[in-house]
Amino acid sequence: MTSELFSTQAPLSAQPLAARLALQKIEDFAGQEALLGPGKMLRRLIEAGKFSSALFFGTPGSGKTALARFIAKRMDAAVVELNAVSAGVADLKKALEQARYDLASRQRKTLLLVDEIHHFNRTQQDVLLPSAERGDVLLIGLTTENPSFYVNAALLSRITAFEFQPLTENHLRAILKRALADKDLGLGAQRLELSPEAEKHLVTMSGGDARKLLNALELAAASTAPDKKGVRRVSLEIAEESIQRRSIRYDKKSDDHYDHISAFIKSMRGSDPDAALYWMAKMLAAGEDPRFIARRVLICASEDVGLADFRALLIANAAFSAVEFVGMPEARIPLSQAVIYVATAPKSNSAYLAVDAALAEAREGPAREVPLHLRDANMDRKTRGHGEGYKYAHDFPGHWVEQEYMPRPKAFYEPGELGDEKRLKERLESLRKSPR
Repeated sequence: MTSELFSTQAPLSAQPLAARLALQKIEDFAGQEALLGPGKMLRRLIEAGKFSSALFFGTPGSGKTALARFIAKRMDAAVVELNAVSAGVADLKKALEQARYDLASRQRKTLLLVDEIHHFNRTQQDVLLPSAERGDVLLIGLTTENPSFYVNAALLSRITAFEFQPLTENHLRAILKRALADKDLGLGAQRLELSPEAEKHLVTMSGGDARKLLNALELAAASTAPDKKGVRRVSLEIAEESIQRRSIRYDKKSDDHYDHISAFIKSMRGSDPDAALYWMAKMLAAGEDPRFIARRVLICASEDVGLADFRALLIANAAFSAVEFVGMPEARIPLSQAVIYVATAPKSNSAYLAVDAALAEAREGPAREVPLHLRDANMDRKTRGHGEGYKYAHDFPGHWVEQEYMPRPKAFYEPGELGDEKRLKERLESLRKSPR
């Protein structure tokens, strides 16, 4: 449903700390220096009052909503807020019709804030197109998802997308300091003091989410009685009770899924077992299917280790079978074993390159028929000459004999220099150099 954003807000005293501590000036904004640093485009637009329709996307608690509401306060415009989870096409049309009427009759612009815009389907997003294109409204869409996946191209072409990065621990400490110092909007009047251990715990366990940090800080303050001097001293124990577990930013249905598995594979390929284990552990802790991870280990063992260590594929396959057989949480152990082995094994992608080269030749190269001496001789040897002249390799010294195995021979496999493949290379080279 549409609503005037600020006229319907609860009294300041009833609002949570994260809402009370809303941005008052651009210099107070923690993080997003690439967007809001001195001279950056988004900051120039805000300061000049020439802000145009935009999409803010990024991780939770990174400042998207805070900045949107700060922009709303600075603009001489009606402010309407929609949440895409509950709003339908009728709500959208009503808001846009009112905005067009206000612009025509009162010369007053409307700023439309659409939270979680990724929940709008294509039809709902299309409703926004004409108004955004004509400038009937200034649109700010907010989403935690990659807009390339969830926002249609037509709408993206009419607005500017700005990506918000997770806040660092230094950013969170700055927010924490401001909350503790501000007597009017923060907790300064409560004379709250955090032990170094408590502060570290709150910052670390917030996981880059400012809203989570402030909610935990407010809970710690509310649950801590003042001492005889009127000071509320927050210990590590209180901090641990206020924020017991860090939320893991990982959505199996979003690009987090692809980003994390990409980092996992690249860490194994890059021979960094510690990084590979971390990304695997993060995915498992967030509830990822261990079979999905096991399949990627299996592929990496063949694609990136390959013939440099033939045991890698055997171990990866054994780990995959173990995952299927025992399940979690025990499956983490054979997975760990396979990941460490694949990551530390010598690397070769020769088999991967060879099969792709052979496939390209089969599809695009000259047509080749099976030579008569290689064809199946069970039924057609006498009548059609199939198998005639074939030389059985085991009848010759070294179990090898020169003969044509492919018309217009072409090399696809180029062996590497590492691990087991070095031995394979030496043998292949010796065969290629044999008298013909």
